[in-house]
Amino acid sequence: MQTNRSAFITLISVFFFWGFVAASNDILIPVFKEKLHLQQWQSQMISFAFYVAYTIGSILYVLISKLYGSDILNKIGYKNGIALGLVISACGTLLFYPAAQLVSFSLMITGLFIVALGFSLQQTAANPLAIVMGDSSKGSQRLSLAGGVNNIGTTIGPLVVGFAIFGSVSNHGALSDLSAVKFPYLILGLAFLIVAVVFKYSSLPNKIEVEQASAETEVTNTKSVFSYPQLWMGMIAIFVYVGVEVATASNLPDYMKQHIGIKTEDAAPYISLFWASLMIGRWASSVDAFEMSKNMKMLMRFVIPYAAFGVFLLANFIAGHNLKPFYPYSFVILIMIGADFLSKGNPARQLLIYSTCGIIVLLIGMLTQGLVSVYAFISVGLFCSTLWPCIFTLAIAGLGKKTNQGSSYLIMMIMGGGFISLFQGWLAGPEIIGINLSYFVGVFCFAYLGFYGYKSKQILKNQGIDFDTKNAQAH
Repeated sequence: MQTNRSAFITLISVFFFWGFVAASNDILIPVFKEKLHLQQWQSQMISFAFYVAYTIGSILYVLISKLYGSDILNKIGYKNGIALGLVISACGTLLFYPAAQLVSFSLMITGLFIVALGFSLQQTAANPLAIVMGDSSKGSQRLSLAGGVNNIGTTIGPLVVGFAIFGSVSNHGALSDLSAVKFPYLILGLAFLIVAVVFKYSSLPNKIEVEQASAETEVTNTKSVFSYPQLWMGMIAIFVYVGVEVATASNLPDYMKQHIGIKTEDAAPYISLFWASLMIGRWASSVDAFEMSKNMKMLMRFVIPYAAFGVFLLANFIAGHNLKPFYPYSFVILIMIGADFLSKGNPARQLLIYSTCGIIVLLIGMLTQGLVSVYAFISVGLFCSTLWPCIFTLAIAGLGKKTNQGSSYLIMMIMGGGFISLFQGWLAGPEIIGINLSYFVGVFCFAYLGFYGYKSKQILKNQGIDFDTKNAQAH
């Protein structure tokens, strides 16, 4: 099956928005902590509200589907569902105006909650669409490509929002007029509405055609979706994956302030590099989604990651940041490229290898000091980069007509970003174990992800699904 490139380009535009807003949260967290004198766990309520909204959105999706006796996306269509989600998110951005005027923490997180509520519906539709819009053996690579676009947003988001906020926060120890914050989000809301119209009239498919082979038999389709172990285990994997990704980034500014002496207003480029690391890894993995010779693919596996790193450097150069401290990170990227080669395009193998690397860099971060520890924690982004497409591809494999339902349950588990970041923020308190040792939370998350990569391969083989065979046929 050939990928409809123009439709696919339209689809991945929403991935940019998800990244822009999610990464910008990491700038809001330290600002509100300092200026409103919040505890670390209280500041993590920003992440909590944002990511729990995905769960609420998914629960509403399931309940409304049951109420109407039909899956929402099958009823209104996939592109219409994404357009509706964009409109909901646009409504959330409107709350940033009164939030900035009143300097209201509750209004700010309520606005973020509504934005993420719309994202929940968008993700439920967009992720399976990205997987099925072409050769199924390259579904995870297409999702990695979409994730690379997501991380252009995550790279730019902290820089734009950081500039907006620190242009209006005074040095008098209290949060002053945040009027500059409302304009980027109001512009973002306008962009949501424009893209919603584009989706409405795009050539994107409104329905997913499920092959009977993947659905197995009609008898199979009468089973509960939770009878597929790859799904319910994948739900846990999504929970801990989003958790370790968000918790690592959102606690990083406080770690740098305590251990390195990097001020909150100087944290934006480091947060940007964390999210750019996800872009680097996803761009590298997406090479297999393109038709090219074996030698060209070999070359691109080196060129593309450094091109993504170049995007980060360019964005920070334009923002006026000193680039010199970031050049040594280019050597860390080589480790990720090696891990990518070892994975050979197999999502289960990549999940196991990258999770192992994630454990190693977290331990290095906790055992070292200075910028070495900072870059070790930042490199978690490299090894989280392709875990979402790997987990998603493995979890919905073989679900057939239950793919939409399975997708909504996976999106529900994005709440891990809220719960785990909140838990790590609580542990990070000096009266508990401190910010440094709190990163053991991420070690346990990666341990489960590695286990899921190993176990899911066996589960899917028992169901007649072998990604090694698929990838061999694709080449």
